[in-house]
Amino acid sequence: MKYTRIIQALSFTLIINCIYAHDSLIMTKLLQRINQLQSKESSVFPKGLFPSYRMYALNKDREKADINPFFTGLIAMTLQDINPRLTKTQQLQTQQIVFNALPVFGKFQNRKGRPTYNFWPTDTPQIFPHSGWLNVFDKAQALPDDLDDTVIMLLALNAPDSTARKVHAIMQGFTNNGQKRVHNTFKDYRNIGAYSTWFGKKMPVDFDVCVLANVLYFVQRYNLSWTAADSASLHLIEKVLTEKKHISDAPYVSPHYSRLPNILYHLSRLMSVKPIPALEKLKPQLIEDTRQALANATSFMDEVILGTSLLRWGVEPPVMKVHKANSLEELVEDESFSFFIANMAAMLPDPLKQWMGGAGVGKFYYDCVAYNNLLFLEYLSLENNSRISALAD
Repeated sequence: MKYTRIIQALSFTLIINCIYAHDSLIMTKLLQRINQLQSKESSVFPKGLFPSYRMYALNKDREKADINPFFTGLIAMTLQDINPRLTKTQQLQTQQIVFNALPVFGKFQNRKGRPTYNFWPTDTPQIFPHSGWLNVFDKAQALPDDLDDTVIMLLALNAPDSTARKVHAIMQGFTNNGQKRVHNTFKDYRNIGAYSTWFGKKMPVDFDVCVLANVLYFVQRYNLSWTAADSASLHLIEKVLTEKKHISDAPYVSPHYSRLPNILYHLSRLMSVKPIPALEKLKPQLIEDTRQALANATSFMDEVILGTSLLRWGVEPPVMKVHKANSLEELVEDESFSFFIANMAAMLPDPLKQWMGGAGVGKFYYDCVAYNNLLFLEYLSLENNSRISALAD
């Protein structure tokens, strides 16, 4: 009996090592690729930034470089989240990538020193960098800071609790309220006091369920006291899910992420911090929605983020479909995959929002191949952890 147990223990260890070695090799390659893609010194992208590009929906033949902190912030934030699931060597790699990224975020901080962040540089205000004649309007039409980039940057920077509380207090002034109301969402949503996407006083109120999920993720991660706006934002998310608007009207309820896989990914990330009873009740529905979306998925990257969503909910995803590719890079670095979609029509009142948004006017698809690599790395870290846990049980 004693020797049987020893043999079983050895066999278990060998199985774990084989699984881990296979995934670990791919994960190391992904980390190396992410490091390679990070700007070292460039006349276009500042040092430390990860290049991203945008493509106008009405002109899909041209891509333009876009200088923003969004993807770099997400990469730094996520690398720190998955760090405990990596090997010691991989952890050193992630730490270096994050270290190289952090200084560049100052380029996007509010010009008056407020700890909020913009999608574009604030030291030299721009709208849609490298857009030719549009840049004539850089200073006059520069967008205000936004809640989405702000919470991502603060999490990436590991901002102190005092800063998180300060920003959370500032957020309370940018909600759907009696003085400023939302005019471009469903009629029965227009009295919900959820957060707007923007900090700007002159900007119209704009709802996006993925942005709201990110704000609540920030609130949960920092253990902040919930406010009326937090509860209202959760109520809006709950209403969208209950009425299945995330399936039937994804671009309308999330104009800046626009797609069901992106919405499910954000919700699973929010729910991974700690349970929120209202969302836990909807977990079975979300799991089923994700399984159905996976069955219909045609791209490898959609399978990745949907698989990650299931893993966060404690569900083993199905085996991935066969995709033709000559290399790992070709498979992962699919430039047609858009995790973020800038939608300027989202700020317009209805029915203009629906008409122009549906026509693609003011819509820009973003891609960042370094972030694609990061998303696959995150998936593998979760999958590997899940398989080891299952074997241990």
